[in-house]
Amino acid sequence: MHLKAPGWWQQKSGVMPMLLAPFSYLVGGVMAAQWSLRPQHHADTPVICVGNLDSGGAGKTPTAIEIATLLGELGKRPAFLSRGYGGSMRGPHLVDGSRDTAHEVGDEPLLLARHAPTVIAANRPEGAAMAADQGANVVVMDDGFQNPSLFKDLSLIVIDAQAGIGNGMVLPAGPLRAPLGYQLARTDALVVVGEGGAADDIANWMRAHKRPVFEAKLEADGTSDWIAPSSMIAFAGIGRPQKFFDT
Repeated sequence: MHLKAPGWWQQKSGVMPMLLAPFSYLVGGVMAAQWSLRPQHHADTPVICVGNLDSGGAGKTPTAIEIATLLGELGKRPAFLSRGYGGSMRGPHLVDGSRDTAHEVGDEPLLLARHAPTVIAANRPEGAAMAADQGANVVVMDDGFQNPSLFKDLSLIVIDAQAGIGNGMVLPAGPLRAPLGYQLARTDALVVVGEGGAADDIANWMRAHKRPVFEAKLEADGTSDWIAPSSMIAFAGIGRPQKFFDT
């Protein structure tokens, strides 16, 4: 069973994008107004945001983990900040991997908590404050790029080299979370994950505006020796499931 993104998200013309375009303009207008009018809170610690332009599946969480690992090697004390998507808690709450469940805090925060202290919070400024109270001197946001409530000192956008941004339209006519121009204007660096040319236009725009473009790839951690030579059922709940099956 495959639950896929709508096929028209890859079509720049067609019946569905045309019918949904008015709703996309509405969503885009709301997002643009939020970015322009909503005041931003400056945290007491630097905030690095790892986000994406579209609805997901680019590789934000692995990138956030890698960044936190690098920060730790540099002698910093990073903490993750997540909304806790899929969980019932609004926070702010310090994730306890031995007690909390995915139903309560979401599945990604449980993964993040294996690598560094992790706070979930619907209110991002409150979450950043809790992270600082726990001793963090840098906050790594997993997602939240489109949330203007917390000022980001550095915004890294992760994009999949095979998927790109589809038809370039805003939800629901396309996969973008907000108008592309508004998002790129707030992007400090781009991380292109995997091989392919679907992200070339975005990467070229970044380079033309003197902003860094990094290339990355996903590698399985460890070996596959634990997999018995028997029938298995594989389930992927990430934004782009094919990545999981390819790995």
